[in-house]
Order: sequence, then C-alpha cells, then structure tokens
Amino acid sequence: MRAVRTLAGVTILALVFAAGVAVGQQKYGQPKTVLHVVSGQWRAEATDEQKQAALDGLQTMAAEVPGVKNIWIKPDRIQPREFNYAFAIEFESRAAADAYGEHPAHEGWNEVYLPIRQQSRSLQITNP
Repeated sequence: MRAVRTLAGVTILALVFAAGVAVGQQKYGQPKTVLHVVSGQWRAEATDEQKQAALDGLQTMAAEVPGVKNIWIKPDRIQPREFNYAFAIEFESRAAADAYGEHPAHEGWNEVYLPIRQQSRSLQITNP
C-alpha cells in the first residue's frame, strides 16, 4: 500500500512538473502588420518646442491616417549615438503602410518635422 502511495505521489509530482514546463514555455507570434521604425538627429537650432510639436504631430497624424494600429514615441535606446530621437508606427497591412506616405495628414506633419530634422534612418519590417 505504501509503494502505491509513493508511486502515486511521484506520478502527481511529475505531472505537475510537466504542466509547469508546458505553461512556462515562451510563446511568440509573427504578426502580418508592418512596423515603420525611424531614428534620427534634430538640427542643432531646433527648439524643444519644435521637437515636441513634431512628436505631438505624430500622434495627431496617427489618429487621422487609416490603418495605423499603434505608435511608439519614447525611445529606449538609439543608435548611432549621435541620433537623439526615435519613433515607430505599426500599420495593419502593407497597403496601409504604402498609403501613409501620400496621406494629407502625413504631408502636413512633414511641414513641422522636416525643417527640424538633421538626418534620419528608417526601415520597415513585417513577416511573410
């Protein structure tokens, strides 16, 4: 009887351990959205107010451009080191990302952003 209880206890512990391993496995996805990531450097003469207006305008633009899903405006780490701002825009699809460049809200935002931008690098990322 004692051997049966020991075997049952060991079996239960093994099942609990296996369930913990299964639950603890890292899960990730590969969404079909498009990420547009930009890092850049402001012009030396750009004021803090102009920089903030550009970032605020990014939020306004995102609300107006169809297909914008999310935006990120607070950089955590920027490279190269002389760059001093970064943002990202997530689009629902390739078509939405393509349409963004020609949208009137984007063109209006560029009137605020481009005069104070020294240089920037951008890339777009998606999944197959």
